[in-house]
This record gives sequence, C-alpha cells and structure tokens, in this order.
Amino acid sequence: MNKSTKYILYLLGGLVSLAAIVAVLISLKIIPNPFFMMPPLQDTKWIKTQYHDLAYANTSAAQKLDLYVPNEGKGPYPVIVAIHGGAFLFGDKGDGQQNGPIAGVKRGYAVAAVNYRLAGEAAFPAGVQDVKAAIRFLKANAARFNIDPNRVVAWGDSAGGYMAVMAGVTGTQASEFDDAQLGNIDQTSTVQAVVDWFGPIDFAQMDAQLTASGKGEANHSAADSPESKFLASTVKSAPPELLRKANPLSYLSGNLPAFIIQHGDADGTVPTQQSIVLAEKLKPVLSAQKLQLNILPGARHGDPQFETEQNLNTVFSFLDQAFYLK
Repeated sequence: MNKSTKYILYLLGGLVSLAAIVAVLISLKIIPNPFFMMPPLQDTKWIKTQYHDLAYANTSAAQKLDLYVPNEGKGPYPVIVAIHGGAFLFGDKGDGQQNGPIAGVKRGYAVAAVNYRLAGEAAFPAGVQDVKAAIRFLKANAARFNIDPNRVVAWGDSAGGYMAVMAGVTGTQASEFDDAQLGNIDQTSTVQAVVDWFGPIDFAQMDAQLTASGKGEANHSAADSPESKFLASTVKSAPPELLRKANPLSYLSGNLPAFIIQHGDADGTVPTQQSIVLAEKLKPVLSAQKLQLNILPGARHGDPQFETEQNLNTVFSFLDQAFYLK
C-alpha cells in the first residue's frame, strides 16, 4: 500500500469518526439535527408490494412518488401522502424523513412518498401544485393500487409540513394550485387529515417570533433564506399579495380536514409559535375532535422525539378516528 492510499484511508477514517461524534452529539441533543444529517430510510424490504418512481406528472423529473402498500388486509387502504422537508431546497422521497409515515404500513396505511419541484428548479407555487397533482394521481389510480380515494392523509415535516398544510387548506377550493397541465384535473386534491410536523406557516412572522423567543437566529426574511428562495422574492420586501397567497392562513374556510399539529418547544429553526398560531386560527373552523396540537417538551427541529413509538401512537390514534369525523 503506497503513501497516497494510506493517506486517503486515514482521511476517510477521520471523516467516519467525525460523523459518529456528530451523531452522538445529536442524539444527546447537544447540537441540533440538520436535515443533511437525516438518517437513511429504514429497510423496507419487508413490504411486499412497492412501486418506485411512479410519475404523477410529466413536466419535471422531480414529479415522482414511491408507493408502499400494506402486507395485511384486503384494502382498499387509506393512503398517507408523505412529503419530505429540506428548507424547500433539498430532501428526497427516499430519505429518512419518511420513516415516521412509513410506520403506517404496519398499521394498515398505504404510504406514497412524494418528490416535488424544489426552489432551485421552480419557485412557489410549483411545489404546492406538485403535491396536489400527486394526490389527484393517487385518486385517479385508486383501483389500480388498492387505495381508498376518500381516506387520504397529507403528512409532512418542516417544509413538507408547509406543503401538507397547504394541500389541506386548499383541497376544496379551486385555485391556481390545481394546475391542469399536471394531469388528472377531473379528480379533487381534497384530503381528510393533515399531519403537520414543525412546518413554517407565516413566513413574514418567523423572524419576529424567533427574536421574541430567543431560541434561534432570525434570518428567514433575508434574501438568501430558504423562504425567500421558495418565493423567488425576499420575504421582508415581498409583495403583500405574494405573501398572502403563500400563507396557509389565507385559506381557512370551507370544509377543512382534521389537523394534528406537532412542534418542539426548543425549535430554533421554525418557531414553535408558527404551529400555535395555526392551531388558534383553525379553532373557529374545526371542531375540537378534528384539531389536536401537541407541543413536545425539549424537542428541537427534526428531533427524534417525533418518531418515537409513543408519539407515532398519538399520531395514528388521531388519524384512525379522523376519517369518521364530520
């Protein structure tokens, strides 16, 4: 073995050691878990029926989903549309953000993990349009995949939480978010339940909320922030109409789905107040049974607490009854 090879192996060993140290620090909550350190998707080989890279539209290579169908039962199965986060700039349907939703397969839920156009490819409202197109695709092909088009859940974390909320609040309203060019426009994008894990809601208020809490850096209104890139307009100087259109709070009317909203009280990335305000605004339009807000003590952004068996039991208990609420 020559010196160059030894040196490369030495460097690789150091990187592995550094990654292990970072993983330990994250697990001990000494440092937060950034999305680029997201653990990989857990082994899904035990799921007998899987479909990968199904194209739900054809205007972008990003418009694909992976579908996992339960081994047990006869169906048609309720379906979770799992939407990854990643600051509107990265993330993937095949990364570890899907571990929580995919736990639903053992509980009788089909799970469709969705990719969508990120901000580097297309600005708002493209990502929202994609998620709604994926929902329409699943409904149009419900018989093919043995899923129930009348029991659909939108579930997302962080930026994916925003997408899930937007799908939930605009499902019954014809709007620019339903792009006919993406197909299956004869189907609705209505969902029956939303799982929002620490999603941003009102971009214009994030910095003020972080400043008030002192729990994170107030940088969401800057020109290079993920939210500004998503809007293709700096948040602090964006046209009011753009901010209104991008804000889920603008659409809280009509027959809304059930919402379970979960957020950590130590989140220094997306202020906890974003979820608290969303829940408060939903109270006048949803019954108490259709709205649940859980603030997880000590949980940071992307915290492992969200995927514990105990918390997943909370989420699925809510979903199991949400389909039958009026």
